[in-house]
Amino acid sequence: MEKKIDLEASWLEALGDEFEKPYMKELKSFLLSELKSGKKILPQAPFWFNALNSTPLDRVKVVIIGQDPYPTPGHAHGLCFSVMPDVRPLPKSLLNINQELLSDLGVDNSHTGYLQPWAEQGVLLLNATLTVEAGKSNSHQSMGWEMFTDRIIEAVNEKCKHVVFILWGSYAQKKGAAIDRSRHLVISSPHPSPLSAYRGFFGSRPFSRANEYLSSHGKAPINWQL
Repeated sequence: MEKKIDLEASWLEALGDEFEKPYMKELKSFLLSELKSGKKILPQAPFWFNALNSTPLDRVKVVIIGQDPYPTPGHAHGLCFSVMPDVRPLPKSLLNINQELLSDLGVDNSHTGYLQPWAEQGVLLLNATLTVEAGKSNSHQSMGWEMFTDRIIEAVNEKCKHVVFILWGSYAQKKGAAIDRSRHLVISSPHPSPLSAYRGFFGSRPFSRANEYLSSHGKAPINWQL
């Protein structure tokens, strides 16, 4: 964020004005001051906009909304729920996502938590907050990122057609409350966290439902196999 914004062209066109707004300038100042004081920010700066750079606006088919990046160094790389390829053991929510995928479609991704191939097929893996201080969950909440990611969701809602929004848990459901359900499919269920997965996440079949909807609107389904 210090110099030129390294953002994919379709997103830069849709969101470029946001970077001139006071809230984003304040967010930039906050992040620079944190870095200057020696705090470790995750993911590393080149990955802050990885979700957008991996999934251009005109290619978005599915949106999955998370909360904030993993605070463990070496895990987060800018895609919600995803971890770097060598991370073991996998985070518990991701284990449950893999378990539901196996139950839903017979797809076994137990060997990895690296979801980058999903992003490159059109799955926007968007955290509400795009950075976090190492070791401190939710430490960058209410600093401005949420307003920016609201604009991302608005852009998809307004500029795209027949997108599947997968909203796991009450936080994501509030974040996606304004999605136009006459234009898009919204799949809501409890969060895949071990605290809530047994309350309706398991058995919700989000992956097959997403693919059925995409196919019914002439779009290629997502290959969820990693």
